[in-house]
Amino acid sequence: FLHLHRHHGCRVQLGGADQMGNIMSGYELVTKMTGTDVFGITVPLITSTTGDKLGKTAGNAVWLNRDKTSPFELYQFFVRQQDNVVEKYLKLFTFLPLEEIDHIMEMHAKEPEKWGPQKRLAAEVTKLVHGREGLESAKRCTKALYYSSMEALEAMSDQELQELFRQAPSAELMLEPGMNVLDLCRKANAIPDGPSGYQKITDGGVSINGIRVTDPETVLILGQHILKNGVSLLRIGKKNYYIIKWLQL
Repeated sequence: FLHLHRHHGCRVQLGGADQMGNIMSGYELVTKMTGTDVFGITVPLITSTTGDKLGKTAGNAVWLNRDKTSPFELYQFFVRQQDNVVEKYLKLFTFLPLEEIDHIMEMHAKEPEKWGPQKRLAAEVTKLVHGREGLESAKRCTKALYYSSMEALEAMSDQELQELFRQAPSAELMLEPGMNVLDLCRKANAIPDGPSGYQKITDGGVSINGIRVTDPETVLILGQHILKNGVSLLRIGKKNYYIIKWLQL
């Protein structure tokens, strides 16, 4: 603060509320050394749903950069906010008139199961950061992941698929005549070889594009198991996803 004041005329330091001690120390140093009035401004900390501070150190930072936090991830962060903070966040992060925010909260009191304020907050912030296209991307990803929408999956770009399933392995496969569900799972290295992999399918642990498949011998069908955009989303169990890109369909 002292260096910036001396060399650049800086008189205001801005920081999170947890930096009050540092800001006060800077204020006292600058005023003592220069006799100039300087100022400190603190802003409220934004915390996670568990009350923890957000940040790089904690590993739970929310970024404006799409490469670090996708529109879908940003949307989901805000849509998961609890009732006790959502009104404050609507006032902090959106340009909605206060009267409209009051109306949103009144409707929420009548129909809390609709999560109206959270959805509006998520939409407004995502649109502000990533534009209308980013908001539509977030909605497509939400429908594909949480509502098993084949239409949403078919409309997704390669970038959206990679953002939505950052940790998911991907494989490029050739569709061979008579290729079935068991062949697909094995070629994608999604199930073990032998009887246990076969049983994984018959037990209902495998779904393709959101549809559960229980017959390992089911032949893959274009438009059902393979979407129009040449992609299949394979899920093993509840959380293990595999992105299959089909070549030369």
